[in-house]
Amino acid sequence: MNGVLMGVVNSTREERRLFWVGYLGGATVKEAAGRVGRDESAGVKWLHHAGGMRPENLAPPSGARLSVAEREEILIGLELGESIRAIAGRIGRAPSTVQRELRRNMTQHYRTQAVLRRRGGRPRSRPWDYRPHRAQQRADRQARRVSAAKLATNQRLRAEVQARLERRESPEQITQRLKMDFPDDPEMRVSHETIYQALYVQSRGALRRELTTSLRTGRTIRKPRRRAEERRGRLRGMVMISERPPEVADRAVPGHWEGDLILGSTASGSAVGTLVERSTRFVMLLHLPGGHTAEIVQEAMVAKMATLPEQLRRSLTWDQGSEMANHVQIAEATGLSIYFCDPHSPWQRGTNENTNGLLRQYLPKGTDLSFYGPGMLDNIAAELNNRPRKTLNWHTPTEALHAILSGQEIQTVLR
Repeated sequence: MNGVLMGVVNSTREERRLFWVGYLGGATVKEAAGRVGRDESAGVKWLHHAGGMRPENLAPPSGARLSVAEREEILIGLELGESIRAIAGRIGRAPSTVQRELRRNMTQHYRTQAVLRRRGGRPRSRPWDYRPHRAQQRADRQARRVSAAKLATNQRLRAEVQARLERRESPEQITQRLKMDFPDDPEMRVSHETIYQALYVQSRGALRRELTTSLRTGRTIRKPRRRAEERRGRLRGMVMISERPPEVADRAVPGHWEGDLILGSTASGSAVGTLVERSTRFVMLLHLPGGHTAEIVQEAMVAKMATLPEQLRRSLTWDQGSEMANHVQIAEATGLSIYFCDPHSPWQRGTNENTNGLLRQYLPKGTDLSFYGPGMLDNIAAELNNRPRKTLNWHTPTEALHAILSGQEIQTVLR
């Protein structure tokens, strides 16, 4: 048994529950472990054993099972020589509950009524050995009823899930797409939470743990999402998002785009431009050799937009970054109407923000993005455009775009 698992076994359920309450409430691992009288190493073991996910079997006590305090009251009753009925009455439990508790945890066999008969207030000898905390640990172990994971027993399903994870599909995308690809096979169904548990939780590790690197975050344990602060500048001649036509907001008409930059390491000064179409979520990436000045961004964007039919070049929404200083020239060359978000309002181009998060699987933070040439960026965009999306009713952006170009309306495509 490895050290992490030993650390879990040698702890009580209440200790782990209170640790998770503190940790998920914002405390550090050291602080959360200290609140239950354990050191930081114990907290680290609990955290990694659960893969950063709060175990489902650590909900607050429901009252259906005996608590440590009640077990200690049983011990007091035994020491005083009280009857089972008297002990049960004092803790508010049925006599049969106390009797079963003693039968499970006494180390010597005995006739309960004879042993617990009052002998002048205290028995002369102690033909029993009841220990409340040992009984609690035993109850905790029995409460961990981990059934066989579906992905561990269904080899065909496991192989399909692993293959899709290797293609960088998210667990939710996999779950929904399996329903579409295997509509008549109920054995090919799995929830996204089951996939996460199979990846993160050691005791349910039906999937190879290294597949967590294929997830969007690439983390081996779950952590809270954090959003970095963003800076905004002011550009001349901007048309603000408040003046954007209503048809852009309702996504009913294709050809409206959102854009931004993904920045590489500070030392490299590199960046990649991202463009995503609001209706279909179709992505295009801009290769920006030599930096992300206004001139370089203008040249790349004009060239990329030229590959699209006119019906898909209606508007572009961007933030107020200096890379868009030549927005007037871009609008003239492409026919796009360009609108700018309010300062510190990334949600105003939420489709692009979400897409940039997905792209970080391929373009990690803190790396030199100049390594990725035009061909590599096109391959990344193609892979992302062939991933099913919840917002498209689990169709892919490529499927949605091709349907629109063939004359279908977007509402028809998404049914």
